Amino acid sequence: MDKNQLKEELIQFIYLNRKKICGALIGLIIGVLILTIGFFKTLLLFITTLVGYYVGSRWRFEEDLKDFILRIIPERFK
Repeated sequence: MDKNQLKEELIQFIYLNRKKICGALIGLIIGVLILTIGFFKTLLLFITTLVGYYVGSRWRFEEDLKDFILRIIPERFK
C-alpha cells in the first residue's frame, strides 16, 4: 500500500463518517470545557452561544446597518 492510496482511503473514511467524527469532536470539546471551567460555566457558555447564533441568524446586518446610518445622518447630507 503506497502513500497516495492510504491518503485516499483516509479521506474516504473521514467523508463517510464525518457526522460521527464531528459528534466526537463536539463531545471532546464539551468534556474538556466541563473539566476545566465547570459544568455551570460550560452550560452558560453554550446558552449564550445559542442565543448569539439565533440573533445572528435573524439579523439582516447589511440592511439594518444601512437603515441605522440613514437615520443618524442629517437630512442635508443625504
